[in-house]
This record gives sequence, C-alpha cells and structure tokens, in this order.
Amino acid sequence: MLKFFMPTKIYVGKDCVLENAGELMLGKKAFIVTGKSSGEKSGALGDVIKALKKEKIPYYVYDKIENNPEIGDMAKGGEIAREQGCDFIIGIGGGSPLDASRAIAVYATNKDMELYDIFKGEYKSKPLPMVAVPTTVGTGSEVTPYSILTLHKEKTKKSFSCPDCFFKTAFLDGKYILKLPLQVVRNTVVDAMCHLIEGFTNKKASPLTDYIALEGLKIIGRHKGEIEVGWLSEGACTELLRSSCLGGIVISQTGTTIVHSMGYGLTYFKDIPHGMANGLLLYEYLKRVDKARVTDCLSALGFDSLEGLKDYLKKILPISHSFTDEEIYKFSEISIKARNVASCPFPVTQDIEIEMYKKSLQ
Repeated sequence: MLKFFMPTKIYVGKDCVLENAGELMLGKKAFIVTGKSSGEKSGALGDVIKALKKEKIPYYVYDKIENNPEIGDMAKGGEIAREQGCDFIIGIGGGSPLDASRAIAVYATNKDMELYDIFKGEYKSKPLPMVAVPTTVGTGSEVTPYSILTLHKEKTKKSFSCPDCFFKTAFLDGKYILKLPLQVVRNTVVDAMCHLIEGFTNKKASPLTDYIALEGLKIIGRHKGEIEVGWLSEGACTELLRSSCLGGIVISQTGTTIVHSMGYGLTYFKDIPHGMANGLLLYEYLKRVDKARVTDCLSALGFDSLEGLKDYLKKILPISHSFTDEEIYKFSEISIKARNVASCPFPVTQDIEIEMYKKSLQ
C-alpha cells in the first residue's frame, strides 16, 4: 500500500520571508527558536523580525539552542514558551533549532508530561503550530515530522515524531546560506545526500519517493564541483536548499537507514558533525546495497563508479580522528538497537556494523 503525507506549504526564493510575511502568522505571539548565532549571522532572524513587526505580532527570541539539543533543555524551552504566552513557534537555523522547535512545541502544550514520554508520539494536547526557516542545506527538517534529541543516559540520539509535528509553512532562501563556513556547507550537503540515498535504497521506498530522491540527487550532482572548490552562488544555495527539502520529503515517508543510526555514535562520542559522520559511513553502506539501486544514485550524482563517490567524499570530508576497536564495539552496541535497522535493504547484525565501522574509520 502506498501512503504519502506532506502537509507543509513551501516557499522558495529570494526574500520569500519578507514577501510572504502574512504566512508566518499562526497566532498572536511568536516564540522564535534559534541558535546563538545561526539566525542572526545568516540574516534570517532579522527578516523574520521585520516580517513580524510588519504584521504587528509580538515575539520572544529563544536563542539557547546548541548543536545536538538535549532533551531536558527542550522541556525548559517549552516552559518558557508557556510563561511568555506564545501560541506559535518560528524555528530558524539548521537541524538542531528545527528539531528543538518540535520538542518545545510539544512540551509547551503538555505541561505535566513526563520528560521521556515525548518519545511515545502521543500527547494529550497538540503541539503549538510551527513555521520553519532553514539556514543550512542538509537536514530537510522543515518538511519532516521528526525531532532528534540527545539522550545522555543512553549515550546516543533518539527521535520522536507525530503527524502534528510537521511545520505548517517553510521558507527556503539561499541568501541565508552564503555566510556559512565552507565545511558546514559540505557537511550539510552530504547529510542531504544521505537522506536521499537512504530513502531511495531502503525497504519503505516507493515509486513516488524514488522519483523525488533522484531529482534531489541530480541537484547535488549539478553543484558538486562548486561544493568541492568552495564557491557557491546565491542561486546555487537556493537549489541546494531545494535538494535538502526533497531529501526531507523522502525520509518523512521512508525514514533513514543504519547510516544515520551508526553515525549518531560518532557525533555523540567524538563530536563529529552529523552530516560528516553519515558521509564517512556511506561508501561501506552502498557496497552492500543492490547494484541497480546504487547505479541509479551514482548516475543522478554524476559519478561513473562507487569509487568515484568515495574519492569525492574523502576530499570534502577531512577527518583526523582515530578510533579504537573498543570504541567501535561501543558504537555498534548502541546503534544495532535502532529502529531503522529494520528498514535496511540487507540483513544487519552487530558484526556487520562493526565491520562497516572498521572499514570506514580505521
């Protein structure tokens, strides 16, 4: 049975926030969720504030979001949103602020909910409605229902989702990407690439998600040379935002695979950025996938062989970390428990994950 649900309205193009200010307004007071610098440096926060002032909507800026948001901090954010009397959320930034927006939206309307009950995906009250303004080209979080939070007690990340956790509206403007450091752009583009490939290759793929995934990969393929040399125009950034969005649309239907769950350990224990962590594992994953599927991905990206993709990823994802056998065993012990193991297109055991880690990292 084919099922497809995508309720987010998407605007793409220069100044789309300012030109569609009325679409930001989902209530009487906005709670803006962003990082300490992501919203301000990109210019997105300034545009959102201008739009809110134009519509005479009061707001509160919550700029406490760090990379890899921790679950306890999200509950605190929800409490502040309640105290401020905010009735809708605007998330500005990369995956961390957008994931945080969902969690804060849930905690804001479910005052007495136990901290870890958020992962059940069923709440007494619906989350606050949300708008997304992404400022990186990787997560596609603006069009997924997932929020990925750090759990220190389990030494990993864990996701929750529900149909009401989709953003109502998303604004994609390439000008917000121009001030990002090059390595951040590379890491996040690789994250988008992984979303598209994992969605295309996993058990839940459908003809519709296949089409969307290949379109997203073609966009990355057209710009892979610019990503490597480090020069991206505003137009190219908007295109890459669209590719990231397509990746989000795909995984909102299919979910991810073990590339993501295995990557979480590298982020949690070694502080390797999420997209880079996924990219380091991608080659070993694709070696085990049906060759016809891999060929379709490589063709869309403009590579003649899997080795060509491997060499490209090595160029744009420099890493100096070292990994012991003990660390790799610890990573695999956690990642093998992830739900997306079941979505993988080949049988997965802890021994297979250990082998993939060693060949990818040592």
